[in-house]
Amino acid sequence: MIRTHDLTKKYGDLYAIRTIELDLREGDLFGFIGPNGAGKTTTMRIIATLLNPTWGEAYVCGHSIYTQPKEIRRLVGYMPDFFGVYDDMRVIEYLEFFAAAYRIRGAARRRVCDEKLQIVDLDFKRDAYANTLSRGQTQRLGLARVLLHDPQVLLLDEPLSGLDPRARIEMRNLLRRLGEMGKTIIVSSHILPELADICNKIGIIDRGVMTVNALVADVIRQVRQRVELHIEVAADREGAARLLKTSPLVEQVQSDPQRLNLTLHEGVEDYSDLSTLLVQHGYKLTKFAEKEVNLESAFMALTKGMGAKI
Repeated sequence: MIRTHDLTKKYGDLYAIRTIELDLREGDLFGFIGPNGAGKTTTMRIIATLLNPTWGEAYVCGHSIYTQPKEIRRLVGYMPDFFGVYDDMRVIEYLEFFAAAYRIRGAARRRVCDEKLQIVDLDFKRDAYANTLSRGQTQRLGLARVLLHDPQVLLLDEPLSGLDPRARIEMRNLLRRLGEMGKTIIVSSHILPELADICNKIGIIDRGVMTVNALVADVIRQVRQRVELHIEVAADREGAARLLKTSPLVEQVQSDPQRLNLTLHEGVEDYSDLSTLLVQHGYKLTKFAEKEVNLESAFMALTKGMGAKI
């Protein structure tokens, strides 16, 4: 759906982005992370055919940004970080205005606008004036606008910026639903936790250079070299600790007042024998779980020493 090769943009001697490589498929939700000024917006504007690169290539659904920009614009919905709304327009009028620009005519125009308002959970504001909406509602209205022509690709530049906690949760849930609908989405942010639980791929960019570009699962696997387990037993925790230390799977056992923390040897992925061992020796398990490595902790490990404050 989106593929870039050697994508580079220079302003004089300054590189805004340098040799960006992307390969996104249908349904991918790509979290584009980086500090302000890192090159996220430049990359998205090039993909949207709103800015020409200095060199390199980008394709959207097989169309080149150089030779087929009109075809790409029909397939892409681009929402910038900040956009204006017309003060004297109601929400439904605002959407109908842009639907007309997309040449959606007649009864279909009102139907499409109503459908998009329902998708973004804003139908209860359809008759409100656009300038009376909250920041979160305005962002959802902007998303409804870019969905009007049913694009296959969404480029969303910091859609969570400036939202209160509830609005951020609602927007993340909405992005997740759009991904489930098969949309290919690039969503940028300078705050990693905003995207950590919704994207399946992640790119980390700093000073125009992509330092990480991988599946979230691969990023976590790269960081986690050894499996860690949290185990709780109903009684005799110290006895359980001594028993687990006899297993060839276990590298280290630490006991705290609530649980046992196990570190397995590198390369061990199947640890089902440990629960069997405990049960066979009469221990009742109240918890047996693998310690999760979230995207934020993986990011901190991968970027250690880079000096990027994201």
